[in-house]
Amino acid sequence: MKRAAGIIFRTMVLVLLGITIGIFISNRSLMNQSLGFSLEENDKISKVLSLVKQNYVDSVNVDSVEGATVNTMLQNLDPHSLYLPEQKATTINEGLAGGFTGIGLEYQLLRDTLVITQIYPGGPAANAGLITGDKIINVNNKRFSGTHLTVQRVNKTLRGEKNSALLVAVLNPNSATIKQYTLKRGYVSTSSLDASYMAAPDVGYIKISKFALTTDADFREALSKLKTKGMQKLVLDLRENGGGYLNTATALADEFLKKGKLIVYTQGIHEERRDYFATDSGTFQDGKLAVLIDEYSASASEILAGALQDLDRAVIVGRRSFGKGLVQQQFAFNDGSAVNLTIARYYTPSGRSIQKSYKAGIDSYHNEITERMRKGELFSAQSNLNDSIFKKPSPYHTLSGRKVFSGGGIMPDIFVPADTTQNTYLLQQLSDQQLFTAYTIDKLQPQLNKFNSAEAFIKQYSVNDDDLDKFIMYASQTIKEINSQELLISKPTIKSMLKASAARFKWGDNAYFEAINSDDNTLVKAIEAVK
Repeated sequence: MKRAAGIIFRTMVLVLLGITIGIFISNRSLMNQSLGFSLEENDKISKVLSLVKQNYVDSVNVDSVEGATVNTMLQNLDPHSLYLPEQKATTINEGLAGGFTGIGLEYQLLRDTLVITQIYPGGPAANAGLITGDKIINVNNKRFSGTHLTVQRVNKTLRGEKNSALLVAVLNPNSATIKQYTLKRGYVSTSSLDASYMAAPDVGYIKISKFALTTDADFREALSKLKTKGMQKLVLDLRENGGGYLNTATALADEFLKKGKLIVYTQGIHEERRDYFATDSGTFQDGKLAVLIDEYSASASEILAGALQDLDRAVIVGRRSFGKGLVQQQFAFNDGSAVNLTIARYYTPSGRSIQKSYKAGIDSYHNEITERMRKGELFSAQSNLNDSIFKKPSPYHTLSGRKVFSGGGIMPDIFVPADTTQNTYLLQQLSDQQLFTAYTIDKLQPQLNKFNSAEAFIKQYSVNDDDLDKFIMYASQTIKEINSQELLISKPTIKSMLKASAARFKWGDNAYFEAINSDDNTLVKAIEAVK
């Protein structure tokens, strides 16, 4: 449960770049075809909208009505064809581009003050010398702290055009002095790799959160560093990875496969079959490989996992994946909004489609994971196999002849049940109120400064019962009624989250995942598999 809680209830930080993942986009979306056309005069949708605009009894935001109308029509086709308002389209595309324009920091609002919780390497904030724990007191010579700050107001204040300047007055956590900084907004690179480290003496671990433009390059860099540390085997973590670009998924699969191997093919009624083959440029074609997936691994994650499973290249560990086998292409309108339209299905090398059924409607489709949990599928491999889609004869096999299934996600080779035994409402409250990071800011910084590296902190620091009591006393100032039974149930997870959140505050995501994965059973099973 510790790792699951670490992700589900991970300390909520407010990122200047908001990223929405889960929509699988073909590489052609990069062209963002502009649809500057006008609808035909006999088109009923345009006529009705025109009637509403010219004759309706009250004033109406026609753009909003138009978007809702288009989205309703698209959702009647399939769950992944969507209308995206301008801001959402921008956010999604920025999130997959590998960077954004800004000052390069994450923050938390604590007692009506902006406290920096992460600094992006190479960004304007990092180059200026800002550090985690710094508090922004004034902005452009005007009081900022203590002025009823909101996320919306902060984002509006900090965002701006490239090369535009922002003057901030900052209170450093290690001194009582306020220092002025001039930050020139610029391009901030972001990595789609959450973590990479040695999980065992010869086993490397890489976690990928999305399939963005830079993912393959990020992976190659991380792999090279791990090889210098003695890595011979690899665990690739795709849990909770909702997807991204098709070409990125095939490029990553290419890293593991020999030349000429079919990775995936796509096909639709208006799209001829297109095959994607491995080249001879892979950087990890021979080492033992395990891939971690769960019920939130979708789309591009399933392309990669499906290819490696069909070709017997990796052992798949975890729980059945989401089941999204539809390809979207993005079409942009002149006003910045866009449509993500399903244009094809993708098929794994053995020919199987892993798209789950959406015949029961949109609501049923999106509630399917909850239904899996109700039926016990997240806790028992046999419960998965009792599903009707796995009881039918399957014509699909891996290269070695092992039977694999279609129509409902990727079934792992080694099933690891979800552990929700420590999942309580108290744990959710602690996370929702951002109390793990708040406690780190208020109480743990002097202790963190005693460690000169993340490695030393992870190996030497532990949260004992006295530390936990202090944290709960601190949390009780915000959560007035703490259930003692829930506290007892969630005690190990709270300790783990407290340590991992402190590690992230000081050393970033890599340290967070190394701490939270310390007793992750799925990772343990994967290491055993490659050993």
